[in-house]
Amino acid sequence: MSRDPLLQPYTLRHLTLKNRIMTTSHEPAYPEDGLPTDRYRAYHVERAKGGVALTMTAGSAVVSRDSPPAFNNILAYRDEVVPWLRKLADECHDHGCAVMIQLTHLGWRTGWSTGDWLPVVAPSARREPAHKAFPKVIEDWDIARIITDYADAAERMQAAGLDGIELEAYGHLMDAFWAPRQNTLAAPWNGDLDARMTFSLDVLRAIRARTGPDFIVGLRYTADDLAPNGITSEDGIAIGKRLRMSGMVDFLNVIRGRVDTDANLTGVIPLQGMRAAPHLDFAGRIRTEVGLPTFHAARIPDVATARHAVATGQIDMVGMTRAHMAEPHIVKKITEGREHDIRPCVGATYCLDRIYQGGEALCIHNAATGRELTMPHVIPAATTPRRIIIVGAGPGGLEAARVAAARGHRVTVFEAADQPGGQVRLTAQSKRRAEMIGIIDWRMAQCAARDVEFRFNSYAEAGDVAALDPDVVIIATGGLPQHAILDAGNDLTVTAWDILTGDARPGREVLLFDDAGDHAALQAAEVLANTGAMVEIMTPDRTFAPDVMGMNLVPYMRNLQDKSVTLTIARRLLRVTRAGNRLRATIGTDYSGHSYEREYDQIVVNHGTLPLDDLYFALKPLSKNLGEVDHDALIAGRPQAITRAPDATFQLFRIGDAVSARNTHAAIYDALRLVKDL
Repeated sequence: MSRDPLLQPYTLRHLTLKNRIMTTSHEPAYPEDGLPTDRYRAYHVERAKGGVALTMTAGSAVVSRDSPPAFNNILAYRDEVVPWLRKLADECHDHGCAVMIQLTHLGWRTGWSTGDWLPVVAPSARREPAHKAFPKVIEDWDIARIITDYADAAERMQAAGLDGIELEAYGHLMDAFWAPRQNTLAAPWNGDLDARMTFSLDVLRAIRARTGPDFIVGLRYTADDLAPNGITSEDGIAIGKRLRMSGMVDFLNVIRGRVDTDANLTGVIPLQGMRAAPHLDFAGRIRTEVGLPTFHAARIPDVATARHAVATGQIDMVGMTRAHMAEPHIVKKITEGREHDIRPCVGATYCLDRIYQGGEALCIHNAATGRELTMPHVIPAATTPRRIIIVGAGPGGLEAARVAAARGHRVTVFEAADQPGGQVRLTAQSKRRAEMIGIIDWRMAQCAARDVEFRFNSYAEAGDVAALDPDVVIIATGGLPQHAILDAGNDLTVTAWDILTGDARPGREVLLFDDAGDHAALQAAEVLANTGAMVEIMTPDRTFAPDVMGMNLVPYMRNLQDKSVTLTIARRLLRVTRAGNRLRATIGTDYSGHSYEREYDQIVVNHGTLPLDDLYFALKPLSKNLGEVDHDALIAGRPQAITRAPDATFQLFRIGDAVSARNTHAAIYDALRLVKDL
């Protein structure tokens, strides 16, 4: 019997959870037509295989038709969810993992122009900044209908064989009744705290009447929404005590903060550069003063922090949700004494931002997450070992090396620099984003454990590669910044990379022209602004930094807004000329023929990268496939078998930015889906 606090069982009423680690409710946006179909099920089952004790599905499943999904939520008001959830629960149960689901009415936190085009309802007409719908003030008949919807949904979840449900009460309808700033109703729904809790308790009574006393029901709630005239910590404790005294709630899942803006959301769900486990002590206070079983998750990214949370008695079950997106087998690796083998969550929060950018949650450096039906988390061995040469030790090249070595191939990696990392190492130079280097460090450790040979300070040429008699060559050389983007004066500008590396000294009055919209421009802006420079960030787009989504944008804005930084949209840098010891920029717009001139000390451009592909094209005529990729085979998971030059001895591929400017996830996904079948 292990003495590890994380591996101790926990009894929640009649349910024994095999350890103290759970994934809290979150919506990866994988449902189809609102149903948790095969992709959704495979995602949760993988984490069950990895040993997690409880997977909390949905974030959140909506109970009413006038609560349309904000991002592809499960539709708990449909009877068709039952067989899909039953199949998910059965498969997770086969691995000893309990399954629950979070139910909610989104209230003001959604839009009216999706689903059935019904008006958003809330206990006031107050508009949520994030989703921007103006709610209809909820009426008595709406309340009665929604209470029934909650009970109906709970009954469906019980019929599906789930172990319990969790009601959502932070940023949605339920806690809007609690918060004085959001509740303008008359009695009996408003007044003192007891009155403001009437709706919640009526929902719980309806659920208990339908499901009986033995079905597990919990509440994930904000016990302090940190808002003026909102829910105070004293309110949160009082709410918890009333829920305990009601006898209808089996556990609390504690949140602190609110989610109505991007900035507030990062307080609830902190990202890299922010404090780990910022609300753990607060959750411990709730557990002590309320006396109900207490769950909690908020940037608990590693095993040490999770172990501390449980060992100190702060919480009963610890949520490691983003950590399990990076590494679904955390518990398995703990039990096997392989904590060092756990792929780290680097806090990039690409998973959440990707939902709003691309409609699905993806981990920045685990390309198998969300693709469990086609991509392996555990790499299978190859039947025939091969000699594989990889050129480039950035994230794509290292992933290719890791997967190839795990397959049993003999791998050599050439890298022109004196250390691995590529653009990730450049990113990690920013103190706030230093955790990104975990993407590289983990892969280097994986490669070291599998005897991958590295040749640093080696600028590989075609002869160097051919001399090793390879079976497969993978070019992962990345790219260099595009510089020649103006009508004239390109030689007078520097790139965002020049600022980040220190190759260019920051000026005093700087124009940063960002035509890529990615992190590099904003990181460069931080470097410039931190020196005291006056910085104008200019983009031809209608919004700035469109590839840096809401949550990741927040820390940039926090750092820049008290400095001499201005943002200019819908303007395009056309040309640069000298004006004495200054630079004169001619600036236009895509919307008309209008242009104007301004002078600066320094002009920085950011326009993505161009592939470093000389070696690829030198090797291409010598290769068996002439560099060609069978896309159908790649997508279907079949080996690459194209032969254009039968007498040649090696296949040639390129991945990541060596193909075209993309991002870290794309490079890693390129490598995984190619090399897993070599």
